[in-house]
Amino acid sequence: QVQLVESGGGLVQAGGSLRLSCAASGTTFRIGNMGWYRQAPGKQRELVAVIGSGGGTNYADSVKGRFTISRDNAKNTVYLQMNSLKPEDTAVYYCNVVVFVWVKYEEYWGQGTQVTVSS
Repeated sequence: QVQLVESGGGLVQAGGSLRLSCAASGTTFRIGNMGWYRQAPGKQRELVAVIGSGGGTNYADSVKGRFTISRDNAKNTVYLQMNSLKPEDTAVYYCNVVVFVWVKYEEYWGQGTQVTVSS
C-alpha cells in the first residue's frame, strides 16, 4: 500500500511563497505522473500542476508563471513551489500519484494540506 505524506502548507500573506512536498513510500513499482490538486470551500477539486516521470509538466492557467512543480525520483517526492500567492489560491492542496502495477495503474491521494493566503 502506497502512503503519501504531505508537508509545507500554512498561512502566508498575499505575494508570499510556500513550498509543498509530498513523499511516496511503500512501493517498488514504477511511479508515473505526480501532481497537485486543490479544493477551495464550495468548489470542485481542480488540477494545479502535474509532472510526468520524464519531467514533462502541465499547469492550470491560473498558476502559470507563479507555481513550479518538480520531482526527485530517487526520493519518490514531488514538490510545488508557490510564489506570488494570491488569496484565491487558498484551498486544501492534495498530492496525487500514479503507480504502475504490472499491467494496470493505481492512483493514490495524500491527506491534504491547507494553504491560506491572506490579503
